[in-house]
Amino acid sequence: MSSDAAGFTGNIPQHYDQGLGPIIFAEYAADIARRAADSRPARVLETAAGTGIVTRKLRDALPEGTQLIATDLNPPMLDIARAKFRPGEQVAFQPADAIALPFADQSFEEVVCQFGLMFFPDKSKSFSEVYRVLVPGGRYLLSVWDSHRYNTFGRIAHEVAGRFFPADPPQFYSVPFSCHQIDPVKEFLIAAGFGDVGIAVIRQERELPDIAHFARAAVFGNPLIDQIRARGGADPGRIVEALAQEYRREFGDKPGRMSIQAIVFSATKR
Repeated sequence: MSSDAAGFTGNIPQHYDQGLGPIIFAEYAADIARRAADSRPARVLETAAGTGIVTRKLRDALPEGTQLIATDLNPPMLDIARAKFRPGEQVAFQPADAIALPFADQSFEEVVCQFGLMFFPDKSKSFSEVYRVLVPGGRYLLSVWDSHRYNTFGRIAHEVAGRFFPADPPQFYSVPFSCHQIDPVKEFLIAAGFGDVGIAVIRQERELPDIAHFARAAVFGNPLIDQIRARGGADPGRIVEALAQEYRREFGDKPGRMSIQAIVFSATKR
């Protein structure tokens, strides 16, 4: 995986986990963990686990004896994830590329991936890899963000960053929302061999207790900050201030309120 949009390194993981995690990721993590636990799987793999936001919810929701392995391409993200677990909790962490999984065929009853697909450079291979490591009858649960239309925070961040670099606008915020069309994901699943495809569109409301904190995380908590620094000529702090101003205008303040929307797919290995 070589895209500069997938490089969550340096200080990015801390901003991601503390600033974005509680607002946009945690409740969706709880939802997908509940879905994963319904079938009481014995062995579960998580791909694109990031800082362990879903991993923590999975461990809490799954039966105590379930083996859980969490993987991510970026070791610095997994370092933060490990700190969320006590010694002895049954979870293993392993750096791994989702399009070349280092596991044997038919190793898991379930694979879970929250908001990771958009960053995989070979999406078709990511689906075939999940299919390979699942047992027959095993299930794949994955979620993607819906479009900018339903996730205004992402559209505004994209537009504000672009104002500072009109000749070469940073493109990070086009990536997380790039898999919002349902049919292509459905076709990837079917082409890989999956059946019984289920689709749920989940809209949630969020409170923003500290707009400035959220705006800072929206800039520093992902590779947008690297794209800004690579271009030069603009103080990231000024971009954060401009973004906070737009967020207040759109969402209000003390607290702000916004809607976000995701799409959850489930599919079964035939």
